[in-house]
Amino acid sequence: MSRPAHPIEPSSDQITKLSSSFSKVPNLTDYAGEYMRFTWRDAWRLLDGLPGEKGYNIAHEAVDRHAAGPKADKVAIRWLGKSGDRREFTYRDLSEATSRFANALINLGVLPGERVFVLMGRLPELYVAVLGALKARCVVSPLFSAFGPEPIATRVEIGDGRVLVTTLGLYRRKVESVRAKLAGLAHVILVGDETFEDAGLHAWSALMETASASFAIAPTDPEDMALLHFTSGTTGRPKGAIHVHGAIAAHHMTGIYALDLHDDDVFWCTADPGWVTGTSYGILAPLTNGVTSVVVEAEFDAQTWYSVLQRERVNVWYTAPTAIRMMMRLGSDVVKSYDLSALRFMASVGEPLNPEAVVWGQEAFGIPFHDNWWQTETGGIMIANFAALPIKPGSMGLPLPGIAAAIVRRLKNGGVDGIDTPMVEGELALRKGWPSMMRGYLNEEERYRKCFVGDWYLTGDLAKRDSDGYFWFVGRADDVIKSAGHLIGPFEVESALMEHPAVAEAAVIGIPDPTVGEVVKAFVALKPGHEPNENLRKELLGHARKRLGPAVSPKQIDFRANLPKTRSGKIMRRLLRARELGLPEGDLSTLESDEK
Repeated sequence: MSRPAHPIEPSSDQITKLSSSFSKVPNLTDYAGEYMRFTWRDAWRLLDGLPGEKGYNIAHEAVDRHAAGPKADKVAIRWLGKSGDRREFTYRDLSEATSRFANALINLGVLPGERVFVLMGRLPELYVAVLGALKARCVVSPLFSAFGPEPIATRVEIGDGRVLVTTLGLYRRKVESVRAKLAGLAHVILVGDETFEDAGLHAWSALMETASASFAIAPTDPEDMALLHFTSGTTGRPKGAIHVHGAIAAHHMTGIYALDLHDDDVFWCTADPGWVTGTSYGILAPLTNGVTSVVVEAEFDAQTWYSVLQRERVNVWYTAPTAIRMMMRLGSDVVKSYDLSALRFMASVGEPLNPEAVVWGQEAFGIPFHDNWWQTETGGIMIANFAALPIKPGSMGLPLPGIAAAIVRRLKNGGVDGIDTPMVEGELALRKGWPSMMRGYLNEEERYRKCFVGDWYLTGDLAKRDSDGYFWFVGRADDVIKSAGHLIGPFEVESALMEHPAVAEAAVIGIPDPTVGEVVKAFVALKPGHEPNENLRKELLGHARKRLGPAVSPKQIDFRANLPKTRSGKIMRRLLRARELGLPEGDLSTLESDEK
């Protein structure tokens, strides 16, 4: 296939004008120059590596190298409990605590390469367990604490989990009933100081008290498996995406480029570590960049979040479109009652950010939300709207330095061909070779191979690329709607519906039609103060038809109190489609909210 064109600086007459005043000079000001100059070899030089040239270990780069230097007494993690508790860990504190846990695992006979699953809410022990297990060269797999027993058992079984770290309450409610079928699960470590008669149950406090706070990380190959992140498919069992210790180079650089992290920043990623964002950017990227990371135990509440931003003087905030839309429901006046003057940069990920949400960020906060794109499989941010560059609302942005992205079409012979014409839809592809690229799906080599054609990883996402090099998300390849010869991306239709003042959220699917193949059907959740009725339905249909034209606009609209979402905030269109058509619902283990 043809080589992708290098991204270029956008022209000022084609972009949304945003404020050019910065409280700090952004890290990436010469995008075109840096894109051309960048090499991953140079990126590795920004990291230390293990002493004695013994490789690269994620925990060393994120914690120990800072604990041994001038940042030793700097706050690494500031934890805010939902009951008002507050705990701070300096880099030295975090180094000692993670060393204790690494020693505790070794004292239990846990070997390098064995899998440690972590199941709990955003407690300090979660962060210590993840980093400590990485020090011990175990493979870490964080799980959502909201998972039920079967999703937990499925993942631990697929991953051949040797250790599970959780709380006593979660163990009794969600693990105890399925533990008998997890033959390989030798140790369950329960946060707290209770004692247990079961030889396989261990109190966290007892293990930590008897373990040494000194630990020398053994030689670690950058290609050693480090993280196992599960991602759900449309059908069948979840897939375990394998990531390696060398991925830390991508976490580090994307923190600099895409999140614009500066040395003295206070950073807050709202994602749960049970989702890949909560690990890559809720734990690793801020720590490897030596900043102070805020961790909030409580779940979403807009005014509580505004209070955190104000009180902690957060500079960089990374959140999700679902949360942004929920904040939008309350309006911008609520935001303006808080002093958020410390906030310099806001970013979003999880699903495409609708244009109106970008504009609302500018209105409510005085700065826009910067959308970015990546996947569990990519391990880190691949395409982003950067701090120093203009934003095109609704766009994914530009590829990061070190990332070659292209729009391709699949050929009948199994190959692909590049699409160079601007704004022609195709599949988004990335050239292999970035450090955080998944190295496989655990025990599913054939499934992994199907993701690649030659040197290109095929993402399964449909997108377009404009003449300025910006990428525009269309939809998942299996979400695209084919109607009367038209290929309709659900995101475009959803964004048009959300421009209506009554609409809080929208999801669009295609349903079979004997004449045109498929017609567009929308599911809509309304903002407070608006009631579902036939007049509003007709008004929304007319609004969409006017905005999109008759070929693309929805032919049917159903009102829902809530739309089904994953715990990472993605609307589950395939579940809406399955229920509409009476098809198998597939894996529902990541389902967060639902209204049948």
